[in-house]
Amino acid sequence: MRTIKDKELHEQYCNTCIEGPHSLFRELDDNSKSLLRQTSICRSYKKGERIYEEGNLPVGLTCLISGKVKITKKGVSGRAQIVRMAKPVGFIGYRAFFAEENHIATAEALEDSITCIMKTELVIGIVRSNSNFAMNIIRALATDLGFSNRRTVTLTQKHIRGRLAESLLVLRETYGCEHDEATLKVYLSREDIANLSNMTTSNAIRTLSQFASEGVLALDGKAIKILDWELLERISHLG
Repeated sequence: MRTIKDKELHEQYCNTCIEGPHSLFRELDDNSKSLLRQTSICRSYKKGERIYEEGNLPVGLTCLISGKVKITKKGVSGRAQIVRMAKPVGFIGYRAFFAEENHIATAEALEDSITCIMKTELVIGIVRSNSNFAMNIIRALATDLGFSNRRTVTLTQKHIRGRLAESLLVLRETYGCEHDEATLKVYLSREDIANLSNMTTSNAIRTLSQFASEGVLALDGKAIKILDWELLERISHLG
C-alpha cells in the first residue's frame, strides 16, 4: 500500500522510468504502460540506505530513477566487493528477479536516490506476451553479463595499478565527469574505490598517491580529477 510520500514520489517520477529516452518500457502499448503506472511504487533512499539486501527475495522489478547505487557482494571473511555501479535510468536486482532467486548482492545508495518498483506478475506477463520487450530484456542481461566477464578477468589478472586505472575509467563511463570534463562525477570513499578494484584500502590509497605524484590525476578529498586520460588508459591497458 502506498503512503502519502510514496504517492507524491510516484506522481513526480514514475513516468521517468516508463517514458525515458532509454527506457525498455517506452515501446510498450498504452494499456501496458497504464497498468505499470497504476501498480508501481516509487520510494526514496538516503545516502547509505540499503535498497535491497543479499539473501532477500526481490519484491518486484526495481528501476533506479535518480541517484547513484553500488552493488556489493560479500566475500571471504565478510569483505565486500563492489560488483557493479548503477546509474539512472536503469534496472537493479533484475538478475534475481528474472531468475526467481534471492538476491546474491546488496544495493546501497551512494547518494540520495529514488527507485520505482514494478509489480512482479505484471512485468512477467508483459515479457511473456511481448517478444520485442523480452528481447530487449535479454539484450540488457547479455550486455551486463559481458561486462561482468570482462571485469572478472581484469580483477584477477591485472596488477594493482591496472585494476585501479580501469576502475577509474569505469566510473567515468558510468557517471561521466563534472563540467571541467576531468573530475569524476561520483565521490567514493577510499574503501569503496578499493572494493571496486579488488584491493585493500591501504593499497588503493598508496596507488592513488602514486598516480597523483606521476601527474595522472589530482586528489581533493573524495574528488578525483583526471589530468591525463591517455596515460590512465595506457596504465589500464598494460595491466
